[in-house]
Amino acid sequence: MVGRKRFVLVDTEGHALGVLVVPADWSEQAGGRALLAQLLPHLPRLLKLWADQGYRGDLGAWLRETFGVELEIVTRPPDAKGFILLARRWVVERTLAWWSRNRRLAKEYEHLLAGSTLLLYLAAVQLLLKRLAPHPTARRPYAPPRPGYS
Repeated sequence: MVGRKRFVLVDTEGHALGVLVVPADWSEQAGGRALLAQLLPHLPRLLKLWADQGYRGDLGAWLRETFGVELEIVTRPPDAKGFILLARRWVVERTLAWWSRNRRLAKEYEHLLAGSTLLLYLAAVQLLLKRLAPHPTARRPYAPPRPGYS
């Protein structure tokens, strides 16, 4: 089985807007272009995208000319040493971490790319459903702690 790459477009809160699973030999430029060509006609209000350094090149010019969308590449400061938190980069990483809680996504079991894509969309739907209707005893994020708990 060949390797896979996952291209993900998320909103500012980390909710999946689109997913593309391709063979591992695709470049970031090619995968990003394919995903955005599928999604951007359906997202007319989208004006700006953030991406990591793998998307440098002519992708920004193509987005501007084709869809009128600005692409900002999130770069690491040249004088930085060690780990630093990059603005906007953590949003996608957090989404991938949420998805990694699904056992089925821990390893690539699917033979078809469409099956892998489907499982990522199902993980996104499951996450949204848990937020819409959480378990009654689940602690709500940002809620004050209950008495007797620390």
